[in-house]
Amino acid sequence: MSFKSDLDLELCKLASLSPAGYFVGLHIRFAAPLMTFQTYDQRWTDRYTEQAYALRDPMIAWGFSTEGVARWSEITIPDPFKIMEEAASYGLIYGVSVACGPIASRTIAGAARSDREFTDAEQARIQEIVLRLHDMTEPPDSLTPAQIEALRCIAAGDRHAAAAAKLGISESALKARLTSARHKLLARTTAEALQRAKDYRLL
Repeated sequence: MSFKSDLDLELCKLASLSPAGYFVGLHIRFAAPLMTFQTYDQRWTDRYTEQAYALRDPMIAWGFSTEGVARWSEITIPDPFKIMEEAASYGLIYGVSVACGPIASRTIAGAARSDREFTDAEQARIQEIVLRLHDMTEPPDSLTPAQIEALRCIAAGDRHAAAAAKLGISESALKARLTSARHKLLARTTAEALQRAKDYRLL
């Protein structure tokens, strides 16, 4: 299976365990995740974003303070802004949080339901899925010199033909280098690959 198929399969498994939705922030570095996936009620997502709740969310604070899995009802971090109380009004009443990975590349996830607490078995399955998602999206430590050259040309504003001429290669060879860089950085577009390469200080 392809990387996208593998990723979609794990997210489908997570969705089946999360009747009220889930959120996954993968490899949070420099305050931004490599990838995010979420299926919470869109009204709650919009509200959360508008109010910048991520800066005050007790579940995010918990995720940066420990590794493991816990039910929301078991997490005792103060919630002075009553974010969890407000989340419950959107159906996120019972939940599980998972945190894994080093603090410099932490993955934090939440899964919710409105009818009951998650069982121990469900909680363990959710943690396993999040750990697999974290492992399969591990950012690279480096790019090849050829990939770096190609990305730098595009970052400088060169079009494909000009970049290929500058590097003394064919346009198809340049495109191959850019494609391999996108795959390595798990990026859908060259612009996204450039941003990730900069974020990870690979350029």
